[in-house]
Amino acid sequence: MTDTVTIYHNPRCSKSRQTLELIQSKGVEPRVVEYLKTPPSAAELKDILAKLGRKPAEILRSKEAAEAGVAKDLPDDQLIAAMVANPSVIERPIVVKGAEARLGRPPEQVLEIL
Repeated sequence: MTDTVTIYHNPRCSKSRQTLELIQSKGVEPRVVEYLKTPPSAAELKDILAKLGRKPAEILRSKEAAEAGVAKDLPDDQLIAAMVANPSVIERPIVVKGAEARLGRPPEQVLEIL
């Protein structure tokens, strides 16, 4: 059995659209999560961060965080809670497959886990 590929996607973001197209061009039809409409829970976000091997501050979009009043230097748990409450501050797209995840910046990075 193959692991499902999930993309945390924002259809208005060009990098997110490019990453989705790249995945589909490899014959993979991912589960698409429009995370602005359906944000990950704190537990899901912690799991994604562990798979990425990154801290919450490392996947924070600076401009959106500033606009939302989310400080990059918050403790991790508070930062995760702020990200769940303000999903636009989460860097995109994130692609998850099994125990691994990659940030689609650049989109080609996700090929490592397909």
